[in-house]
Amino acid sequence: MHILVTGAAGMIGRKLTARLVKDGGLNGKSIDRLTLIDVVAPEKPAGFSGAVELSASDLSAAGIAAKAVASKPDVIFHLAGVVSGEAETDFEKGYRVNLDGTRALLEAIRAAAYKPKVIFTSSIAVYGAPFPRSIPDEFHLTPLTSYGTQKAICELLLADYSRRGFLEGVGIRLPTICVRPGKPNKAASGFFSGIIREPLSGHEALLPVADSVRHTHASPRAAIGFLIHAASLTPEKLGPRINLAMPGISCTVGEQIEALRRVAGDKVAGRIRRAPDELVQRIVAGWAERLDATRARELGFKAEAAFDDIIRTHIEDELGGKIA
Repeated sequence: MHILVTGAAGMIGRKLTARLVKDGGLNGKSIDRLTLIDVVAPEKPAGFSGAVELSASDLSAAGIAAKAVASKPDVIFHLAGVVSGEAETDFEKGYRVNLDGTRALLEAIRAAAYKPKVIFTSSIAVYGAPFPRSIPDEFHLTPLTSYGTQKAICELLLADYSRRGFLEGVGIRLPTICVRPGKPNKAASGFFSGIIREPLSGHEALLPVADSVRHTHASPRAAIGFLIHAASLTPEKLGPRINLAMPGISCTVGEQIEALRRVAGDKVAGRIRRAPDELVQRIVAGWAERLDATRARELGFKAEAAFDDIIRTHIEDELGGKIA
């Protein structure tokens, strides 16, 4: 089996690649070839004995998408994209990377005249206020950011290309992935991870929103599970509505902090400093707070049971079980 991962140098891309290499197969078939693409060169995965192609490329550039699918990968995990905060502040870049890059990939697949499985990472930013208490699977898409708009358009494209038989698509609307390891990025949601990651590592964290802000989260480990499971779904099982919200933990920022206090103690939780940011507050105010995700759960997608579990997963996976 040949697998293509776009956005392979990003956090989710690296973790997905490592999981695929560890498993050695997908859907009962052995993986013998990997193509890894990102705007910066992905690293060659350790321990993989099959063929690996690494490419530092932008899918929105002419000819790049066609080259990526020329060898007809069986499964494509399309993770490449500009994050929410950057898409909002750089309008042209957001549309070029998030929309034009995706359209180029879908068109390249159509031109190659074969039918791969395509897993697309969408976002709960496709929803827009006003919200019901819990957003059901059939809630309409009215995004309030450029990022959410780009993701919503890509969902429609994925569904149409699937309907026309050019590919088998699955779009997964990720909740905020928390706790993200490494350095902060330009995502407006970055503080959700920062107020956990930085204190656990012995550093101060800035909180730009009120403690009352509520959001839905899943760990990077859960996100990789979503991607792997999405690749196993047949069109018959999934049905015609191929884009669906993933499960997660809905909690307030204050509840996040209390979970941190329970897991790591008062000293760690005390490393959070309030620093209001109007742009972040405005962006986050337009995001969904709770997701029903009934359909995803019925299809077998699983996330953590409590935010405490998300923190413990980060400590185990990223900190070697130790707290600073």
